[in-house]
Amino acid sequence: MNHSTRRLGTWISSGSPVITELAALSGFDWVLFDLEHGNGTEADLPNQLRGLKGTSSRGIVRVGAPREDTIARYLDWGAHGIMVPHVHSAVAAEKIVRAAYYPPRGARGFSRSVRAYDYGMNAVTPETFKPLLIAQIETGEGVHAAKEIACVDGIDVLFIGPADLQLDLRVRPQSAPGSYEDCLGLVSEAARTAGKAAGILLRDLSDLQKHLTLGFEYIAVDSDLSLLRKGFHQINQALPVPSP
Repeated sequence: MNHSTRRLGTWISSGSPVITELAALSGFDWVLFDLEHGNGTEADLPNQLRGLKGTSSRGIVRVGAPREDTIARYLDWGAHGIMVPHVHSAVAAEKIVRAAYYPPRGARGFSRSVRAYDYGMNAVTPETFKPLLIAQIETGEGVHAAKEIACVDGIDVLFIGPADLQLDLRVRPQSAPGSYEDCLGLVSEAARTAGKAAGILLRDLSDLQKHLTLGFEYIAVDSDLSLLRKGFHQINQALPVPSP
């Protein structure tokens, strides 16, 4: 898998394969299927992944928790990568890698008959598959450990979770590495020094250039539900207010 291409993504929180297909056809390099906070379930995931077929868009799944069986199953179903929330240490990052990789690097079981290998029609060896693994940095503790997490072989991206990180810095100021802006710089620098990428979710497209300048490469802009909400609100705001 080539991770050096364009890296603009968006969040799919609805669980809809139709919206997934539309996002992929619109040219996003990757889409994030959110099984932590999103409305879709594990049962929805195979059809969402099928919505990417025939496009160049990559499907990344955010798991609710880094369970080994869950990570392996989503990769078997054809996910191109896994995002894990709340990664606080190199030990936690290493567990993610072990769950996603086949031996000897990891402990994942191998089957040629899964969807990722076209149900056995695609000749493949375990050594040829390299999943994209994204560790979310969402606490001051995670920022403190960013250098060590970035150095874990197999972790590809350190990804800021803005809402959780800002909440953690606000409620635990005594353990904060600095301001939110300081944390952005620390995580970006940790990733760059280790030869990895830094990523972030943005809610406002106007923030894109700023974060590119800060060194963020894997950038997701908004979510399907947020875009729909904004569009519905804009339509309603445009309607004249009825006279009393």
